[in-house]
Amino acid sequence: MAALLQRDIGSRGAPLLCLSNVFKKYVNNGQELIALQDLSFSVFPREFVCILGPSGCGKTTLLRIIAGLEPDYQGMVTLEGEPIRGPGLERGIVFQEHRLLPWLTVNENLELVLHKSNNGDRREFIHSYVELVGLSGFEDAYPSQLSGGMAQRVAIARALINKPRLLLMDEPFGALDALTRLRMQQEILRIWTKEKTTILMVTHDIEEAVYLGDKIIVLSGRPATIKRIVEVNIPRERKRIEPQFLQVRQQLYNELMQE
Repeated sequence: MAALLQRDIGSRGAPLLCLSNVFKKYVNNGQELIALQDLSFSVFPREFVCILGPSGCGKTTLLRIIAGLEPDYQGMVTLEGEPIRGPGLERGIVFQEHRLLPWLTVNENLELVLHKSNNGDRREFIHSYVELVGLSGFEDAYPSQLSGGMAQRVAIARALINKPRLLLMDEPFGALDALTRLRMQQEILRIWTKEKTTILMVTHDIEEAVYLGDKIIVLSGRPATIKRIVEVNIPRERKRIEPQFLQVRQQLYNELMQE
């Protein structure tokens, strides 16, 4: 039977990412607004972890803190035991919008962010990432010549090209149509398996979290607190219509509808 289980972290070795008592508030017109309250969790190497919660609960704020883009918070965030003090190449990030530079081709968008200079043939190295995301033949295309799903593939290649230890994804498929979104979910699993990259992805889509995640961090509404850290105990590849999948999805739905 599928179950939502507390992960036994003792058998996983040292975590890659650790958050301890993270607290974040905003001040607007003299009024304090608490966005995140005492969030603590760990992410282990090669895990695919989904942060699941309702819209507006602070998921993106949390991801920005981990990315080093939101320095004003309380608590501790460490990567491989070192405090995160700003952006770094060891963390790649994919946003909901692809954010490609429209005047540059696919190759040029990737070349722009490539910081590794000791890879021999840089063009061949860039092509390997174009190939990884399934866009061989589109190296010289501009973003306006790509579909939404194709542009997001380029964004994923851009985030991976410097071989980050942790890939952060902020609702990366939220702007895509339903069919393209399903295809991109399959694609990110393929890429994750091939690259062996640790992924932390924000989503408000329950089915997406169950399909992709090894571990799901369920957040409450604002201020965001952790309701439960759970494991999806379903072997891959997962079928969305199988009883185990439907049971886990329903459990998460019930969890979130208690808000």
